[in-house]
Amino acid sequence: MHTPHTDAPPEPPQHRPVTLSAGVLALCSALLLALVAAEWRPLLGLDGDISRTTHRWAVAEPGLTQAARVLTDWVWDPWTMRVLCAVAAGLLVWRYADRWTALWLVLTVAVATAVQQGLKASLDRARPVWPDPVDSAHYAAFPSGHAMTAAVVCGLLLWLLRRHGAGRVLWLTAVTVAAVSVTGVGLTRVWLGVHWPTDVLGGWLFGALVVAAAVGVHRHRHPAPARRAS
Repeated sequence: MHTPHTDAPPEPPQHRPVTLSAGVLALCSALLLALVAAEWRPLLGLDGDISRTTHRWAVAEPGLTQAARVLTDWVWDPWTMRVLCAVAAGLLVWRYADRWTALWLVLTVAVATAVQQGLKASLDRARPVWPDPVDSAHYAAFPSGHAMTAAVVCGLLLWLLRRHGAGRVLWLTAVTVAAVSVTGVGLTRVWLGVHWPTDVLGGWLFGALVVAAAVGVHRHRHPAPARRAS
């Protein structure tokens, strides 16, 4: 008697890099989370050495510290990033009539925020404490919400630009702005002494993981490129 073939269809080739990236990012994120949760001494020692050095620099350079505070509190603040996401969602609806992708974008950023807060609450890592602080912050330290939000929003917007066929100049400009923003916000958080370096690294890793997972969902559920409304 013939046995029905029940194997799942092979994954489309264009989906494999996203799946591989998500797997690598998940592994790296889990490893860092485990090391931080276990308070692995070599990692904590490196965190402390870097943070003490950057804090000395921040105290000695008040001009740079004030610039870092403006950038982190206004230009790269998570709420600024979320507003940028909302504007992009509005453009998707208005220019491309793509309500599905607009909703996907907003929900992905919301899920990233929930994941971030859940990790903070479960790990409850203390922030650096200084006798002469140059800034302050709320909630637990790991992962950095600024770094994670910037990574998620910039990563999603770059993918959308590529998907909609952005020209070379626009694409290179967007990549440059995104790279400066994601890197810069992480550096400002460490410079201002409100995060350990591994908090920022965790924010970047978990943010990239959310982007990879969200792109995989979008390609699976809505594979056809959006067409511009006539």
